[in-house]
Amino acid sequence: MKKVLLFTALAAALTAGLAQAGEKLVVAATPIPHAEILELIKPTLAKEGVDLEIKVFTDYVQPNVQVAEKRLDANYFQTKPYLDSFNKGKGTNLETVIGVHVEPFGGYSSKYKSLAELPNGATIALPNEGSNSGRALILLQKAGLIELKDPSNALSTPKDIAKNPHNFKFKELESALLPRVLKEVDLDLINTNYALEAGLNPAKDALVIEGADSPYVNFLVARPDNKDSAAIQKLAKALTSPEVKAFIEKKYSGAVLPAF
Repeated sequence: MKKVLLFTALAAALTAGLAQAGEKLVVAATPIPHAEILELIKPTLAKEGVDLEIKVFTDYVQPNVQVAEKRLDANYFQTKPYLDSFNKGKGTNLETVIGVHVEPFGGYSSKYKSLAELPNGATIALPNEGSNSGRALILLQKAGLIELKDPSNALSTPKDIAKNPHNFKFKELESALLPRVLKEVDLDLINTNYALEAGLNPAKDALVIEGADSPYVNFLVARPDNKDSAAIQKLAKALTSPEVKAFIEKKYSGAVLPAF
């Protein structure tokens, strides 16, 4: 009888251990703020049987490629316009799961303290990726510096500029490289995650910045075959919890805004 009870106890303990270990999720993220937010919710997910592993990337391409190839389960770093552009260009079919936060996009300068100081012929650096390029140019139009052929075109490039009265010159670079050229150009349009990594404070340092009504929400992204899985949905719920909202508001002081 004692052996039976011992066996039953061991079996129960093993079952409980397996349940606690649960399912592993490997999620790609850029360092700030995405990986920091994911680190915050790891303990919460562990209690719910989800072992979260965070893979940090410094580019915007591999996180999507590796999720599409099923080397990773999901990623958290991008806006929907960027995802739509990526899917179209690469023939992938990744899907948004839930929107988490907004990073107001800004323009920075180490030479000038206001947009009014920009000289004719100034060099402006901006992202070379379709949706990020369009986002930067739309911001410049709203600031009255240029006019686009179609101000609603999220995929605008410098070729789509209709009027450039100050003869600005545009330097297009990969988003991750933009902080490196801050001292080499007159105005540098940088994604907030890279601005934060470079020690910039968007709320204080940006000469021009999107408002809180920015439509560029950062999403958790997965594949059609796993986006509705229990583990991904637990991750989505944790990312939009009151704990995360409070963390974003306190940690980033307006440089990152909750989207829920």
